[in-house]
Amino acid sequence: MNGGGVNQSPFIRGRQVLLRQPKESDILDRFSCGRHKEIVRMYGGDTRNLQPFTMEEARAFVEKILTTKYNWCIEYLGHCIGQARLTVNEENQRARYAIGIFDSSVLGKGLGTEVTQLLLSFAFEELQLHRVDLRVLEYNHRAIACYEKCGFVKEGIEREGTLIEGKFETDLFMSILDREYHPLTR
Repeated sequence: MNGGGVNQSPFIRGRQVLLRQPKESDILDRFSCGRHKEIVRMYGGDTRNLQPFTMEEARAFVEKILTTKYNWCIEYLGHCIGQARLTVNEENQRARYAIGIFDSSVLGKGLGTEVTQLLLSFAFEELQLHRVDLRVLEYNHRAIACYEKCGFVKEGIEREGTLIEGKFETDLFMSILDREYHPLTR
């Protein structure tokens, strides 16, 4: 692994998860989980001809986290199960949030909600941002429920803007503002 990345993500410990910079064993954790049809679909990928996940893809996945300023590996029970990212626009005091859990065995345990809450805390309390937003496929009901639980508000849609498996799909835009976040923490 290249140790010369630009990752500046601090270590953040939650109740069940640890958010941290990548380490060598994350490559094998990512490789071991392979490609899960439901997860590929929720990411907006094509599931019609899934190929086996390769070690090169696992290495590239970890390298991308290492070379992105605010990008964390999500560790659960000693293994990397996904990643979460804030793409910060300092000039406008905002960030785009993204999370991906690739280990299908941990879905439904509230880990995505915990990670989202931890990174909202970092965004609003540490980085002093005004806004955090995201986009999510309209059919990704699990993710939308998580974001709403964390205080995100639906603010718009991009109708049929993404072609997935020969069908045009719609993206939802959601955001949370600092003044909406702070009352949630009291």
